[in-house]
Amino acid sequence: MSTSSTGLAGPGGPADVETVTRVAGRIRANIERVIEGKPDVVFSALVVLLAEGHLLIEDVPGVGKTQLSKALARSIDCSVRRIQFTPDLLPSDVTGVSVFNQNTREFEFRPGGIFANIVVGDEINRASPKTQSALLECMEEHQVTVDNATYQLETPFMVIATQNPIEMEGTYALPEAQRDRFMARVSVGYPPPAAEIAMLSSHTRANPLDDLEAVTDAAEIRKLIGIVGQVHVADAVQRYAVALTSATRTSPELVLGASPRATLHLVRAAKASAALHGRDYVLPDDVAALVTPVLAHRLLPTVEATMSGRTPASVLDSVLASVPVPAAG
Repeated sequence: MSTSSTGLAGPGGPADVETVTRVAGRIRANIERVIEGKPDVVFSALVVLLAEGHLLIEDVPGVGKTQLSKALARSIDCSVRRIQFTPDLLPSDVTGVSVFNQNTREFEFRPGGIFANIVVGDEINRASPKTQSALLECMEEHQVTVDNATYQLETPFMVIATQNPIEMEGTYALPEAQRDRFMARVSVGYPPPAAEIAMLSSHTRANPLDDLEAVTDAAEIRKLIGIVGQVHVADAVQRYAVALTSATRTSPELVLGASPRATLHLVRAAKASAALHGRDYVLPDDVAALVTPVLAHRLLPTVEATMSGRTPASVLDSVLASVPVPAAG
């Protein structure tokens, strides 16, 4: 597949894609001042940002989940809010509440923590299911409805949520409907020894987040999102994405397969990945590389599969091996 096959002469062409790679490169370098030795995780975060998705960071304590989310937020000159999810957090703390003003004798809306371009939700699985579900409309429709009034959320809008999968006491597992709203799930993991040694030198003197300055702004991110939206996806690549998600729905090892929303997220993420690699068209490899981060957290394995040690990621490896890759052309 060549660039000439895209048919893009305007936005989304090679010149515009070069803007995406240049600006994203600045953001990436900025984040890597804080998160060392994890280029793949940083790349995934940028993919989700430019594809207008939401990111779930799931890992053990102390590996930099919150540091990653804060570094991304601070790299963009836009509104940022942090919500610490706790058992006593109320839905109105997230979405906002109408308060009666004694002076004007009218109700006034006071926005909650969700009203920002980048929302960092720390330990999302510590909040009650009722509070978790308050995010559903916000994440999917970029709007909030309170007392029959609807308020739009500004673009870009991205929720970066963290959770600890190890600790079970005092936590509430995210329901399937909530997990399906997250475009991708990533695990930071432990850093390589060299990166951890470098961290000891740089992080013990001062917190590198304190010196992190924005390298772009919300307006430029909106422009990049528009360019990513114009990236070309050939019919064969679309059919490949659908074949992959359809295979999860018929797999005997899964109780729940990927939803149509998951297919949409997979293609949108692939478009962002292609642009970050300097292309204005999507390759099957772009789709295949994102299958695990985009689909794994949405799948439910059967009891038999779990007992035999199969994970959603290993099931997806089998799916990738079984679905034919379309030929380039």
